[in-house]
Amino acid sequence: MARTIQSLERAAAMLRLLAGGERRLGLSDVATALGLAKGTAHGILRTLQQEGFVEQDPTSGRYQLGAELLRLGNSYLDVHELRARALVWTDDLARSSGESVYLGVLHQQGVLIVHHVFRPDDSRQVLEVGAMQPLHSTALGKALSAYDPVAHSQVIEADRKTFTAHTVTGLGDFEGVLDLTRARGWAADVEETWDGVASVASPIHDRRRMPVGAVGITGAVERVCDAGELRSSLVAAVRDCARAVSRDLGAGRF
Repeated sequence: MARTIQSLERAAAMLRLLAGGERRLGLSDVATALGLAKGTAHGILRTLQQEGFVEQDPTSGRYQLGAELLRLGNSYLDVHELRARALVWTDDLARSSGESVYLGVLHQQGVLIVHHVFRPDDSRQVLEVGAMQPLHSTALGKALSAYDPVAHSQVIEADRKTFTAHTVTGLGDFEGVLDLTRARGWAADVEETWDGVASVASPIHDRRRMPVGAVGITGAVERVCDAGELRSSLVAAVRDCARAVSRDLGAGRF
């Protein structure tokens, strides 16, 4: 079992303590509640205060949660705003393409699926919200890696696993794929992650013109591709969807 870092565990416990109850607590209250010496508790609180996670009232000397936690919380809420803004557009994309639609964001060196619209037929399907996809082989992952500097750094440093005979793993070849993705404005995955499955995805940008996610469709190769190439009508539909969501997030025209 991996070892944990005690000081981080104690800091997390302090934040949870300050998040509940009276919300403003004195040094003695924190130390007693967590079973710590006052000196130890004070050192952790001071560090959290310097980082903006905790604030100290100048009059009472009591501690409360800081503004930096609100900023971090807003980044989590941004995912929910992205999903909310994409609901109508992804439903339309599923209807027009006849394929499953996925909305993904960068998370823990992979793509976290935050929204999934089923293929509009009567086939049995499994909801994949919460599933993780690789950055280097999926269309969603390549769309993020091409436009998001953090995703790019992570995928370059990662061990790019071979899933099928078509998976691109070499660094030079993979960078070429990302260059092509940026030039076209969309990413492809034709049997690179799963045999018989193809995908196309395009990035979504926010009001700061920063990439915040990607949207794409996935389906059987024989439906999504024509003569080994992704159908241009599907590529256009995905790009239109990504642009529409980006506009709703305040990105303007792309």
